[in-house]
Amino acid sequence: MTQSPKRVMILATNGFEQSELMDPKANLEDAGFETTIVSLENGEITGWKDKDWGDSVKVDKTVDEVSDCSGFDALLLPGGQMNPDILRMNERAIAIVREFNMADKPIAAICHAPWLLAEADIIKGKTVTAWPSIRTDLKNAGANVVDQEAAVDGNLITSRNPDDIPAFSKALINMLGESVESRELEDA
Repeated sequence: MTQSPKRVMILATNGFEQSELMDPKANLEDAGFETTIVSLENGEITGWKDKDWGDSVKVDKTVDEVSDCSGFDALLLPGGQMNPDILRMNERAIAIVREFNMADKPIAAICHAPWLLAEADIIKGKTVTAWPSIRTDLKNAGANVVDQEAAVDGNLITSRNPDDIPAFSKALINMLGESVESRELEDA
């Protein structure tokens, strides 16, 4: 009997940092994982690239259509400044982050996305990293903030910026039980 591929939810909305959604998504799919884009509204969401709007991606489900997270093996939270700032104001989006954490499933957040981890109140005592401008917010939420490519603490994986995408993707893929030593990873 063939085992079905592991599924990763990508929670994002308009203004996601394009490379921080597209590149990890490609890396996960290349490693054999299924990805599902979950957002606040149906249709498409548009990325932010080089100080302007970038490419759009199709939304597979809305946050309200996700009744629980049991059908997913991990959660990916791309950054960008606008995307996590909008998502952290949505109660269902924050509930999804908490559900993944309560199930001890991997949660990977890059750039400004650790704001969602702070909003969900799941980083107290955890070692995390992020974009420099939100590090004080993370410290104020009780986290031990470091400056490194990828910080892994329990089920949480955090990274700072698009340059960290290879290490970020590798950490998530490894946490999901796949080896990526010989695999080429997309980077910004």
